[in-house]
Amino acid sequence: MEILFADWLGTPVWFWLSFAGIVLTLTAFDLGVLHKEDREMGITESLKLTAFYISVALAFGAWVWVAKGADLGMKYYTGFFIEKALSIDNVFVISLIFTFFAIQPKYQYRALLWGILAVIVLRGAMIAAGAALVEQAYWVLYIFAAFLVFTGIKMFFAGDHAPDIAKNPVVRWISAHMRVTKGLHDQHFFVKVPDDKTGKLVTAATPLFLALVVINLADLVFAVDSVPAIFAITTDTFIVYTSNIMAILGLRALYFALSAMIHRFYYLKYALAAVLVFIGSKIFVSDFVLGGAKFPPVLSLGVTFALIASGVGYSLWKTRHGEDAAPQLPHDAIRP
Repeated sequence: MEILFADWLGTPVWFWLSFAGIVLTLTAFDLGVLHKEDREMGITESLKLTAFYISVALAFGAWVWVAKGADLGMKYYTGFFIEKALSIDNVFVISLIFTFFAIQPKYQYRALLWGILAVIVLRGAMIAAGAALVEQAYWVLYIFAAFLVFTGIKMFFAGDHAPDIAKNPVVRWISAHMRVTKGLHDQHFFVKVPDDKTGKLVTAATPLFLALVVINLADLVFAVDSVPAIFAITTDTFIVYTSNIMAILGLRALYFALSAMIHRFYYLKYALAAVLVFIGSKIFVSDFVLGGAKFPPVLSLGVTFALIASGVGYSLWKTRHGEDAAPQLPHDAIRP
């Protein structure tokens, strides 16, 4: 029993195990109960499930607040809100990926679920590496902060462009070195098909597997922004990881609610750009202007929430009429 109360990365082992239990329970319930069969999720169900995941994340934050103090509690919520807002960009890219590979809506949820499981592991590895770097050399935080400021400024002036999935080097490599079926085979990632030369059954990947690979690659790209953003808020590994994962867990449910109306959040990117600049500059202000004093967590949370809420509100107001809607990226342009 002593091991449960032992410290691991600044947090008792039992707290880590409790979080792991929550994640595993939610995932098992999602896959084994809610979606035993592949089917398309409606917007109403998607919104209800999204609200449920957000409620769980907020309740977990309250537990962190009580167990680890108000300071880390506010930092958890700040990280969660930032990651949740950044995930809206993920939704658009995932939509493009599914469109490119012609994945039917009823099979998309399963691909998203397995993608999320991979993300939990990949984000954990990236966060562990980041934590090790920061522990060895504090100045690494300045690199993270400068990168966030640069990324935020770049987002203000970046134009709209759809990623060219057909030219993705990993997609090209898999297509050249693996057998890939031309069409889907229900929810399967791999199937047995006759070899063109011998006629014997051989294993082949399906477009659903390719979509899963590209989705995880896209998340790695997004993690380059989101992981430094969390470290700029706190270096507590537990808060960094849990706020990240709690925001990602509800992404698959959020996807079906937002994919059909992602253009309504067009102007949110400017708010996210402002958030990245604010979070990045906060470290320099704290160390070089405030003489090393901590930037007030309540102010950080308040500014972050206000910027994101303003971006969402302005986007919905600006695109409230069809003729005033922001221009969408050309989905047809990426189809094969």
